[in-house]
Amino acid sequence: MKGVFDLRTETIEIIKSTVPVLEQHGENITTRFYEMMFEDHPELLNIFNHANQKQGRQQKALAGSIYAAAQHIDQLEKILPVVKQIAHKHRSLGVKAEHYPIVGKYLLLAIKDVLGDAATEEILNAWAEAYQEIAQVFIQVEQEMYAEAEQSPGGWKEFRRFIVDRIVQESAVISSYYLVPEDKKELASFQPGQYVTVKFPIPGESHTHLRQYSLSDSPSKPYYRISVKKETSNNETPQGIVSNAIHAYLQEGDLIELTAPAGDFVLNLQSEKPIVFVAGGVGLTPLVSMLNTVVEAQPTRQVTFIQAAQNSELHAMKEQVKQLSNQHGQLRTYTIYDQPTLADQEQQNYDAAGLIDAAWLRKVIDDTDAEFYFCGPVPFMRHIYAILKQWEIPASQIHYEFFGPAAAIEG
Repeated sequence: MKGVFDLRTETIEIIKSTVPVLEQHGENITTRFYEMMFEDHPELLNIFNHANQKQGRQQKALAGSIYAAAQHIDQLEKILPVVKQIAHKHRSLGVKAEHYPIVGKYLLLAIKDVLGDAATEEILNAWAEAYQEIAQVFIQVEQEMYAEAEQSPGGWKEFRRFIVDRIVQESAVISSYYLVPEDKKELASFQPGQYVTVKFPIPGESHTHLRQYSLSDSPSKPYYRISVKKETSNNETPQGIVSNAIHAYLQEGDLIELTAPAGDFVLNLQSEKPIVFVAGGVGLTPLVSMLNTVVEAQPTRQVTFIQAAQNSELHAMKEQVKQLSNQHGQLRTYTIYDQPTLADQEQQNYDAAGLIDAAWLRKVIDDTDAEFYFCGPVPFMRHIYAILKQWEIPASQIHYEFFGPAAAIEG
């Protein structure tokens, strides 16, 4: 991030003076930014997730990123982990250098539109200068990621066509799709926990829809596997356009296009500490990839795998995880159902009912000096994170990923 240190002292001071304003008006600015940009550049709707736009998650995430940049404008190295995380998503979606001037233009227009006369020429010029520096860092990092994805053994540029070799229904709402390259050439490896971007044409839709799905098996397999939940609408989220289309239309033998694996939520195989996976619903997908890998690569490392689901009908991969537990003495598994069915209650096929709480979690974890990985709905993740912070688990041993735009883990 050498370039960011080229910012003038007066620019840094002006940017820092806007922090309180961004805290108050950040989401209004980013909402207006997307409105104006998409109105003038509808082609960019082929890249952005429409559902995240409708829910306001993208606007909130961008506002958070801008706020963090303003806070740390004099120490931008502090946001480097976030830069890399976003860059992984950008590379996976096909964001290019030529998109950054467009974003910069409409970001400044949105600041002026929302703040009015308070957005002085001095403030706008300072943000223009800062944006140029930060954009160059993103462009450089992403160019390196593009080169690595293309030049790695089995790697490729942009999209590659895969054949749906097999489809397995994992639960009432989740199905796994086993994908092999159409060209029958080498398959690029990946780090457990990473994802791919899927481009899937949807009948009647005018724009391309891209979605990122975690790879749900280990890198040692001769295929990629994605496990897709059919997202239905509720009070918080709209119906999943892509997930529903995949469930409705994708058949064995069909072709689907993917970008190369990306993502920084990955398993640390350098550590020998006990490992605890806590999955909420479909959040198990990256964690199952990690689980399959750790029992292969570290057969003596102690592993605890906890799966939270509504009930057995919505509990995906239960038999797969159980089989792993039977085969590997290092692995202990636990199931907690929020709403067990009558059949579940009769069969007692779960370890606890209700929501995970600190007392129950502490009972099933022998050693809290462990590496914790968790993934699931945002409220679930905030709950697990709060428990771990209460236990004073070091930040370096807490690992998590949000599906979609990042959110505040403390909320």
